[in-house]
Amino acid sequence: MNEPVVPLLTDENPATTPPRATRWCHRADVLVAALGFVGFCGLVLSHATALLEPDDYAYRASIVALSQGHVLLSNAQFQALASFLAKHGERGIAQWHHLASGQWISEKNPGYPFFAVLFYMAKVLRLAPLFYGALACVGLYLGARAWLGRWAGAYAVWVYCFSGAALVFAWRATIPTFTDASLIAAGAGALLWTALETNAPTRRRLLVGLLSFLALEGAVFIRYTDVVELAVALIAVIVYYRRARFSAAMMWTWLGSVALFGAVDLAYNAWAYGSPTSTGYDPGEITFSFSAFWPNLKLMPAQLSSSMPVWTLAAIAVIWIATRWVRSRATTSSTQGDSRRDVAVALVLVVGWLGMWIFYSTYTWTAQMAGRGPVGVSDTVHLIRFYLPALGLLALLAAWLLTKLTAILSGGVLFALVLASLFSFYAMAGSGIAEGRPSRYPPGGVPANGPAGLHPGPPSGPAGYSRAPRGDLAPLPAT
Repeated sequence: MNEPVVPLLTDENPATTPPRATRWCHRADVLVAALGFVGFCGLVLSHATALLEPDDYAYRASIVALSQGHVLLSNAQFQALASFLAKHGERGIAQWHHLASGQWISEKNPGYPFFAVLFYMAKVLRLAPLFYGALACVGLYLGARAWLGRWAGAYAVWVYCFSGAALVFAWRATIPTFTDASLIAAGAGALLWTALETNAPTRRRLLVGLLSFLALEGAVFIRYTDVVELAVALIAVIVYYRRARFSAAMMWTWLGSVALFGAVDLAYNAWAYGSPTSTGYDPGEITFSFSAFWPNLKLMPAQLSSSMPVWTLAAIAVIWIATRWVRSRATTSSTQGDSRRDVAVALVLVVGWLGMWIFYSTYTWTAQMAGRGPVGVSDTVHLIRFYLPALGLLALLAAWLLTKLTAILSGGVLFALVLASLFSFYAMAGSGIAEGRPSRYPPGGVPANGPAGLHPGPPSGPAGYSRAPRGDLAPLPAT
């Protein structure tokens, strides 16, 4: 006889129906979560900006070009932009690709400039990562509270904000790392709320779920390897659709959203790069190999532990959840339902976390780049960015652990994380500043005005003018 389907969250769970006497605590934890995010923003904005790596210059050029309506640049437009930007940094443009058509395009995944350009045009580019960080905090707060009850949302927000990795990439507005991580965190948290709040109106759950998938799709548009997290979310809603009481309308809407995004993205690649499956990178330039696994395994744990110590809390939470579930199976206690729900949620979070980290543990570039980064810049800051997309998933798991500790012990853990994040942030951010890389930009973060219309600057270069070596600015042809 088949067992009845057990919903992920029962009607009696206090996470959804708190007693009237405790509702003030929910208002208090909203304030605590907001204070954590405000403190995070203050730390990020208090530090002078810097361009630490070639990636910063590549994205900076894309944002400025897009602000004037350009994705592809003619040779003359490229040279005009490079000349202009060279006056506002050590190099003008890095890591752009000269297409067979003679036009130029960034070799980076195309999405981030579209998410940042309005902030640039409003001359507040530094607020772009913080805006998407706010979305992440809202999503994490809702998801953690629906799963774990009061204060879990505040825990998730503080854990997400206070790591050296979060601070240093939120500080770098000309690189997309914190933005795509925040979109994944927002999507994961909101989708968790959608799955657990089975008593919420169906239309509201459909809309929140759709926003969750749009956030995850946005992350993929920014960095194509984030498709790992989108795939995990898609599989999760298919596997748990009965237990989460998803309606047919929900499922078809969300699946349709993913299908439409895939079609639009392939069409964009065909227009921009000449093939639906092409990107700005040359074939074979970005490689993954099992031969890189052991070198990365020796290299990355120390880097990740110093910049994202939350992963250790998440690992402890996973072990604890598994242990509680095994023990509950041997009893008929009232905690069995909670354990099964925790396992169901944690399983999705762990697959998303380890799927991304194991995937990048085979990345040959990180295995080769230790000690070979930009002069004066911490190795950590240019190696850990590929692992940051899992930060929101780690924050949710860490929030589970903190809810199982006493208030004093949880507060002590958060205090230790804040201190560690400050040391890590200033070590990574200060490395570029020490080498004379402070930004010369106005408060918006990049030059307030580009060359009007990117009209022709120096004459076009000679035939065969092609892509510069990776990481170097193409020399401008003589006038």
